[in-house]
Amino acid sequence: IVLQQIQKVLNDPAASAYDIGSILQEDPAMSAKVLKLTNSAYYGLVRTIESVKQAVVIVGIDTIRNLVLSASVFEAFADKQVDREMQEHFWRHSLAVAFGARLVAHSLISRQTFDAEAGFSGGLLHDIGKMVVAVYLAEQADQIRQLKTENPNRPDHELEDQVLGYNHTQIGALLGERWKLPANLIETIRYHHAPRLTPNVDNGLPYLVHTANHLATLTFDYDPDAGTYLEPLHEGALEYIGGSEHDLPVLGQRLREEYARAETFMEMARGN
Repeated sequence: IVLQQIQKVLNDPAASAYDIGSILQEDPAMSAKVLKLTNSAYYGLVRTIESVKQAVVIVGIDTIRNLVLSASVFEAFADKQVDREMQEHFWRHSLAVAFGARLVAHSLISRQTFDAEAGFSGGLLHDIGKMVVAVYLAEQADQIRQLKTENPNRPDHELEDQVLGYNHTQIGALLGERWKLPANLIETIRYHHAPRLTPNVDNGLPYLVHTANHLATLTFDYDPDAGTYLEPLHEGALEYIGGSEHDLPVLGQRLREEYARAETFMEMARGN
């Protein structure tokens, strides 16, 4: 299924589970993922679901949307030659930020309404430019990794600027335009390291994903003894989305729990 086709139907408020199931059925591989997820231990059903249309009703349209987006992004880079360890960390971090953005959106009472599922999409795609660099600029990617080894306390986008003259946020935004993503997602990819620079002041997604990126890194990757880098939250970012530093430990624990439960989702999205 072409991503735009299924996303168009998923975003249509008038579309029914029958409509969505009918389109999913046209893609056997995606249908298999949906059924496998529905029948997994994650949902704990007592009987086997064999109908894609029934599966859509059970897991919900939001879950289907996230699965389709995740699977489509994984598929876009599935046959590329990339360092396996780097690729594994990249996808796990991307999904952690996606689940983190959705968690934060659901947990914090903000001064504006956040679309939790748009947060998931923004979290999943925020670093997609890094994968483009790894795949198509392999030599420069090696230089960036070497610089990172020598400068563990410098952010990746600064090292990319040093080697390439541009960075993964700009590349990711260009890819988002090519994929015809919504403008708010393209801005989120472009400004997730600097949400205050977002041209559209009504777009709060860059703040949400910026916070989720910090939360995911703090929860899963940050080790001060090993000298790993933790990008600080921009001043006012937490306040913008209705939170404070005191929320981070609780959100981090909840993200660990959600991430563990979501292992099956990740396996389905990646085609395992």
